[in-house]
Amino acid sequence: MEDKIKVVELFAGVGGFRIGLEGWNGQSASSGYKNKLITPFNVVWSNQWEPSTKLQHASLVYENHWGKANHSNRDIATVEVVDIPDHDLLVGGFPCQDYSVATTLKNSKGLIGKKGVLWWSIHRILTQKKHKPSYLFLENVDRLLISPSKQRGRDFAIILQSLNELGYAVEWRVINAAEYGMPQRRRRVFILAYLKDTPIYKQLIKKAPLDWLCKSGTIASIFPVLQESDIIPRIVQLKGNIVTITKNFNKEGAKKVFENTGVMINGKITTLKTIPSYAGSYLLLKDLLQKEVIPAEFFINKADLERWQYLKGAKREIRKKASGFEYFYTEGAMIFPDPLAKASRTIITGEGGKSPSRFKHVIQTKDGLRRLTPIELERLNMFPDNHTQLEKITAAKRAFFMGNALVVGVIEKIGLALYQKIKEN
Repeated sequence: MEDKIKVVELFAGVGGFRIGLEGWNGQSASSGYKNKLITPFNVVWSNQWEPSTKLQHASLVYENHWGKANHSNRDIATVEVVDIPDHDLLVGGFPCQDYSVATTLKNSKGLIGKKGVLWWSIHRILTQKKHKPSYLFLENVDRLLISPSKQRGRDFAIILQSLNELGYAVEWRVINAAEYGMPQRRRRVFILAYLKDTPIYKQLIKKAPLDWLCKSGTIASIFPVLQESDIIPRIVQLKGNIVTITKNFNKEGAKKVFENTGVMINGKITTLKTIPSYAGSYLLLKDLLQKEVIPAEFFINKADLERWQYLKGAKREIRKKASGFEYFYTEGAMIFPDPLAKASRTIITGEGGKSPSRFKHVIQTKDGLRRLTPIELERLNMFPDNHTQLEKITAAKRAFFMGNALVVGVIEKIGLALYQKIKEN
């Protein structure tokens, strides 16, 4: 491999993967952008497309930082694979959708899935590239491991078998960033894949799966875990192609198949439940609050306080549908305001705007109750301050970006661990 590890970033958003891998102005997210980050990763091409909006806000933010050269703002399904440069590492946080296979093609392209499902755009690139990327680094919501509800785990099994057929071994881990000292309780599944001709693949197949997952593997080396003592590792053999898996995988669907940690080699899966083993320091919500004067628009209007309290509070009430049907509704209370001495709750896309909401963060300060600012939301995802600031992009849209983003510190640490494995071999 050359000195630089060439990266293609798909579903780039506002560039969380890129900052995690390359650093920001040579600085490390994990240090609060105070210490140097020296890595070999170099993003040679990126793609960001938001199908639901005419103005491509996230792509504009991305281009503002890295320019338009080698950046694509087109539907990835319409991009010709020949137009994507050869690369060593493909990364992206692809959406959680229904991955079931809907079509069997008669030509050499083989099997594809439902139109518009973005996993199949990754699959198309891996299938058509003469020189496949040596490594994949992907991110998704953790419910991917149990979707859909009627065939729990089927969607993830389709992805694993897709990669198996393409010649990759796969490891995954569900990581809650706050359990490793980061400032947000954001739980996501991170997936690494290694092509058969890579030294890491050859090292992996020589290791006992439990050793790789709990001690010597890429993710375990940077995010240590302990095996939950009463959970026996589950062995699963993928059977049939992805059409067969779509129809038959876990048809009873009552029990989950995939635990929070696992590895797949040649279609054989070892999966187990692990718990974090972390003894470092923790960043808390209070550590990331702005010290500057906060604009009045972020403070809770007294006239709205009762509505905020109702939405955040417990409920046991009769509700009526538009059809006139009445039903009994119950809901537990949320902590209000949000505690400052803990990592924050997960940021969601509806975080922005003044309107009262059950899920928006509200904190108590000496000046009163208020929502979080765009800079504070960026800090909770470990982005540089004002990374999403751009003319005509509102505070609500900036909050939306952070609801869609990932915790950059996780990407940085896994990227460094992957680089270390590459160097070792």
